[in-house]
Amino acid sequence: MLYPGIDTRKDPLLIRTVIYVFLCLGAITMVLPYAWMLVTSIKPLSEIQSYPPSFIVKNPTFKPYTDLFKMVPMARYLFNSLFVAGAITLFNVFATSLAGYAFAKHKFWGRDKLFFLLLGSLMIPWQVNIIPGFVIVKNLGWLNTYKGLIIPSMAWCAFGIFLNRQFIYSIPDDLIDAAKIDGCSEFMIYRKVILPLIKPVMATLAIFTFLQQWNNFVWPLVIIHTSSMRTIPLALAVLSGQFGANFAMVMAGAVVATVPMLVVYLVFQKYIIKGAAITGLKGGARPRVVTGQ
Repeated sequence: MLYPGIDTRKDPLLIRTVIYVFLCLGAITMVLPYAWMLVTSIKPLSEIQSYPPSFIVKNPTFKPYTDLFKMVPMARYLFNSLFVAGAITLFNVFATSLAGYAFAKHKFWGRDKLFFLLLGSLMIPWQVNIIPGFVIVKNLGWLNTYKGLIIPSMAWCAFGIFLNRQFIYSIPDDLIDAAKIDGCSEFMIYRKVILPLIKPVMATLAIFTFLQQWNNFVWPLVIIHTSSMRTIPLALAVLSGQFGANFAMVMAGAVVATVPMLVVYLVFQKYIIKGAAITGLKGGARPRVVTGQ
């Protein structure tokens, strides 16, 4: 029984009401901190320091936002994060789809052992890689550079390979054989047959990778030493330290930092739903049936 003590056949309205109440409570819990941050960012200092605190803004102002861009090189920090997260995302999405295609549809010596070794790397805590990664980056002279921020993160893409491999594995071999009969090369098969079918998986992976890199704090903290190379997480940490008294400006910085993530999610959200629907099917289901392609 799904819900002990409740017969869902007799009380469908009751069970739906209970589910909706829990969903609404969960949604409010998730949205409330962001709404409070947004409201605080447009409050004057007198209303922020008032007691008891109020959710209503009596005299809204955008001065914290103008102060933010005047006193802090926020545009430079946004560019650094967008460039680093975008470059890593593009490379990982493309490279992992190629690797996933090779693991799923090509037979070569040691393929399964290599794949399980790759999966084993997911079990290693990421903190273990920090010191060896720092030593390598330092010896290469990449400290405080975009290369030091981007290239090491490109190597940590085992999850993307696993995700692509599992999805491409369900694509019928007949499609690939038909393309070979038509004279397509391996890369042409990847571009014309595989790539159109794995768009939902690539979009989902792109969102995960972008959000992970956008919020990455530890690695930039280790290798970045100058203000001009700081990313958004480092900038917010410095902002809360130097301008902690101006709480509205700190909240304005946090709001600005979340805008690119919201844009990425809104652009790719339909692909996330498609990807979830496809991966929820049993093995052997054809992706084009679900995506309508």
